[in-house]
Amino acid sequence: MARHFAVPGQIVSARPFGSGNVNDTYLVISRTTYSEVRFILQRIRKAVFAEPVNIMRNMRIICDHCHAKMEAEQAEADRVWQLPKIIETEDGADFAIDAQGDLWRAISHIASATAFEMVQNLEHAQEAGEVLGHFQRLISDIPTEKLVYTLPGFHVAPRYLEHLERAATTPLGQTRLAASPEAQDCLAFVLARREKCFVLENAREKGLLPLRPVHGDPKVGNIMIDEETKRGTCIVDLDTVQPGLIHYDIGDCMRSCCNPAGEDAMDLDAVRFDTRLCAAIYRGYFHETRSFVTAAEREYFYEAIHLLPLELGIRFLADYLAGDIYFKVRRPAHNLHRALVQFKLTESVEAQEREVRKILEKD
Repeated sequence: MARHFAVPGQIVSARPFGSGNVNDTYLVISRTTYSEVRFILQRIRKAVFAEPVNIMRNMRIICDHCHAKMEAEQAEADRVWQLPKIIETEDGADFAIDAQGDLWRAISHIASATAFEMVQNLEHAQEAGEVLGHFQRLISDIPTEKLVYTLPGFHVAPRYLEHLERAATTPLGQTRLAASPEAQDCLAFVLARREKCFVLENAREKGLLPLRPVHGDPKVGNIMIDEETKRGTCIVDLDTVQPGLIHYDIGDCMRSCCNPAGEDAMDLDAVRFDTRLCAAIYRGYFHETRSFVTAAEREYFYEAIHLLPLELGIRFLADYLAGDIYFKVRRPAHNLHRALVQFKLTESVEAQEREVRKILEKD
């Protein structure tokens, strides 16, 4: 599949790359007699994205728009901002289709930059916020009607709640619940917070929160840090860019970055929401977004920070009860443990609500 794309030279290797839970990703090396090109090759899983062509349609709009704005702003920028570029096929298309009907794409590799699975320090946290805020600012003027929904209902918490409640009533769900007191505790945890799942969507329906283009998956592992300057340079993984609430992004970024123990922490007692990291992220984020974020949107930032770990926990728990059909798992009950981590993080946010709200009030 790598040979379908217009890259100079001869391909010498294609090895698995990254630690994503959804798509299959490879780092491809192509060499000429005088140079080497590295690029990213990905297969988009149809089991997750029913219409992968929509991903590439959005990605083309986003990349062209952002590259033009970054080039126009470069003279005044404090760094070289980057974003992957779509590599076309030999026929000039944005993707290739294999014999099984799966979509493959190639994008440029962001060189001399690293993505970390966990936040390294406060400076890294601030850069993560800066990168997310910068990306949101760049895409904030794209009309949402130009974008299609690559994952309809993505980050709409009431929908995930429905999935969980449905999975819990199936024969497999009932069997797994009966065999696991931890799963029973997780389900009770969610049901006790059921009304919290509706806060953002209710505000959107009332017209308090506007739909905007959002990244959708701004976890720390998608934020690239320049190895030379130690500053953020870009955000990757644009599969989930679609209309949504910016609260999904800031909430998910905080969820990912502010738990020093990580998503797969084996020691649940080590899971906590670090308010120092929260403050650093928000400082960088608001520096870039203050020009377009409304006062009404800011009022719901705490609800987003509380909701996103709860939401992800619901998704992990629902997938566990459904038989682990969405997220890749590496051991039995992996999704159940992932849910426990997210619910522990949710509890930590709740315990520090007053402090988190004070951080979010700062300009």
